Amino acid sequence: MTPVRFDPKRIPNAHLPTRFGEFHIYGFENEDDGEQAVALVCGDLSLPDRVPLVRIHSQCLTGDTLHSLRCDCGDQLETALRKMERYGAGVLIYQMQEGRGIGLINKLFAYVLQDQGIDTVDANLQLGFEADSRTYDLCAAILNHLGVARIRLMSNNPEKIRGLERAGIEVVERVPLQIQASTSSEKYLRTKKEKMGHLID
Repeated sequence: MTPVRFDPKRIPNAHLPTRFGEFHIYGFENEDDGEQAVALVCGDLSLPDRVPLVRIHSQCLTGDTLHSLRCDCGDQLETALRKMERYGAGVLIYQMQEGRGIGLINKLFAYVLQDQGIDTVDANLQLGFEADSRTYDLCAAILNHLGVARIRLMSNNPEKIRGLERAGIEVVERVPLQIQASTSSEKYLRTKKEKMGHLID
């Protein structure tokens, strides 16, 4: 487990009204390696009869901001925020781990390979990276800071479950977060299911 330390006095917390509902946004930085993440929180996380909905979302500039159809990231982000707001208790942790941890420019190089017919996993491998380089220790530390030890995790990725549980977070339920495939994202989603073990119907 990667060491995670942040100074409680240096965690900003501000009101964030959005088109999905009212949230509070917190900012975190790991003092050991500089990794940053934000947490969007809605509702009361301490209610004993309501286990918070949680989404661990990795930054995807092309999907989240530019609305790319190559992936389902932007749709997953918006769907998770809507579900949290309707449920009334939730945390969305936004990790700065673009391209499954390889960074924005390398992700664009992976796009070049994908345009030549290579899938997302093999593109990362050809560039000298792992298929998925992400870690979830900072996410677990953020949940601990927020007083959240038991969660309902919105994810199709079993590695997120394993990563959080290794760090001491109890995942009491996996909530599927499936987006209808488009012509542009069909191969991407099939690769996640067949090569990465994502739980997609």
